[in-house]
Amino acid sequence: MKTIKTYSRLTWITITVIGLIAVSIFIIYTYRASSDEEPPIRAPLAQNANAFKNKELHIAVFQGGYGQEYWKEIIETFEADYPGVLVHFTISPRIGDVIRPQLVAGNPPDFLVISDTEQSGIMTSLIKEKGLMDITGVFDEFSLDSDQRLKDMILPGILESKRFAPYQDGKIYLAPFNAAPMGLIYNKTLFQEKGWKLPETWDEFFALEEELKKKENYVMDERGKLVKRALFTYQGIYPEYLEEILYPALANSAGIHELKRIFSYEPGSFRNESVKKVLDTLAKLGSGGYLMEGTVGLNHTQSQSDMMLGKAVFIVNGSWMENEMKDAPREAGFQFGMMPVPVFNKGDERYILSSYEQFSIPAKAKNPELAKAFLKFLYTEHSLILFAEKANGTFALKGAQELSQDKLTAGVYEMFSAYEGATAITQEWNVVPKQSKEDIRNQLFKNAITPIMTGRMTTEEWMDQVEAAFADIQANMGTP
Repeated sequence: MKTIKTYSRLTWITITVIGLIAVSIFIIYTYRASSDEEPPIRAPLAQNANAFKNKELHIAVFQGGYGQEYWKEIIETFEADYPGVLVHFTISPRIGDVIRPQLVAGNPPDFLVISDTEQSGIMTSLIKEKGLMDITGVFDEFSLDSDQRLKDMILPGILESKRFAPYQDGKIYLAPFNAAPMGLIYNKTLFQEKGWKLPETWDEFFALEEELKKKENYVMDERGKLVKRALFTYQGIYPEYLEEILYPALANSAGIHELKRIFSYEPGSFRNESVKKVLDTLAKLGSGGYLMEGTVGLNHTQSQSDMMLGKAVFIVNGSWMENEMKDAPREAGFQFGMMPVPVFNKGDERYILSSYEQFSIPAKAKNPELAKAFLKFLYTEHSLILFAEKANGTFALKGAQELSQDKLTAGVYEMFSAYEGATAITQEWNVVPKQSKEDIRNQLFKNAITPIMTGRMTTEEWMDQVEAAFADIQANMGTP
C-alpha cells in the first residue's frame, strides 16, 4: 500500500484504508484516484519500466504555496506508467525538520523537492557537506516525450548558475522546478478605483502614504470600523521574504557587479554607502510608520490575509500567492497584481527577483536510478500542464508559460508581466565552506529584520554583523 505523509504543526493523523487513527502530530494517509472518475486516455511515458519493477521511491516535498494536489496526481501517473513501483510521499511545510533524523542516520529520501532557501537550512547543509548526487548526466539525456535533450529545454542560464551548479565545477547537483517572479503584490482593483499610479521610485512609493491618510481611502475592518490602510506588510516571522526587496534594491543602488561581490562574501562589499542606502530604506518602512501594525509577529498566511483584506497596500511575495491564498477572504473585487521593486532614481534600470525552486537526489539515496527516472518524468508536457492546472504555476522550461496559459488563472498569468521592463536576477550565493558555522541568511534576515523594523538595531550594526559573517566564511575558504 502506498502512503502519503502530510505534516502540520498541530496534527499528524494516520489514515489507512480501514479507518482514521489520531497519532501525535503526524499524518499518513492512503491516496488513490477516485474510481468513479475516468482519466483521459494517455500514452505511457515510461522508459525501461521493467528495470524498476518492485522498487520503492521515497520522496520528500516542501509544502508551500503550490499545495499538494499536483504531487498526488503526478505520483499516481508515475506509478501507472511504471507498474510495480511504489512511491512513498512525505509533504510538510517543515519538511527539513521532518527528514533531518533520516539524513543524520544516513537513510535519506531518494528524491527531494526542497529549495536551498527553505527555513530549516537542510539544503544549505547538504550542499555544504557535498551530500547531493551529480545529476549532470540526466540533462544530457533526451526527454521522455520529445526529441530534445533535457538541458536544451531548461530556461537559458539556469543550469550554469550557482543555484544548480553550486561548486562551479561544470557539474549539476540541483535541478530546476518552477519559475516565478517575486515582487510587490498589490490589489489591481484598488489602484484602478482610486486612480493611483504604481510607484516607480522609492520617493513615489513613500509618497503614496499621503493618499492613505485620506479618510475616503480607509478600509472597513472585521469589526465594521473604518481604519487607515498601511502602506506595507511582510511575512513577519519569516523575514527572509524581504530578499525580494533587498537583492533587487542592491542591484539598483550598488550595481550587479557589487551584488555579485556580496554573493561571494567579499570583505567590505556589505559596508558602503550604496548598501546603506538600501538598508536605510528598509528601516524606514518600520521606523517611518509605513508598516502594518503587528507585522513582525505574523506568519506568512496571516500577513497575506490582512493584505488581501485591504489592511496593507503592498506585500512581498511570488506568483504562487494566489494559489496559496485561494480560499482566503479578501476585499471586494480584489485582483492580484505584481510590480518590480522601486528604484532610487527615475529612469534607473529595474530589477526583479526570480524564484527557481529545486529538485535533488541525495548522494546516499537507496534508489538513485528510479529517482532520476522520476525527475525526467516531471519534465514531460503532461507534468507541466498538470502543474499549471493543479498548482497554478509554471516549470522553468522554455515555452512552459505559453503551454500552460489556458490552465493558469488570469491573475497568475498577469503577474508574469512584472518581468516587462525589468531585468530578472536570482540569488547566487557561493557555497559556504564546511568548516564555517555561518548561515548568511541569519545575519541578513533572521537576526536583523525584526530589530531593524522595531528600531532596536541600526543599519550600521546590520552591516557590521553581515561583514563579521563574511569574515568567518572567508577565513574558512580553502580549509580542507
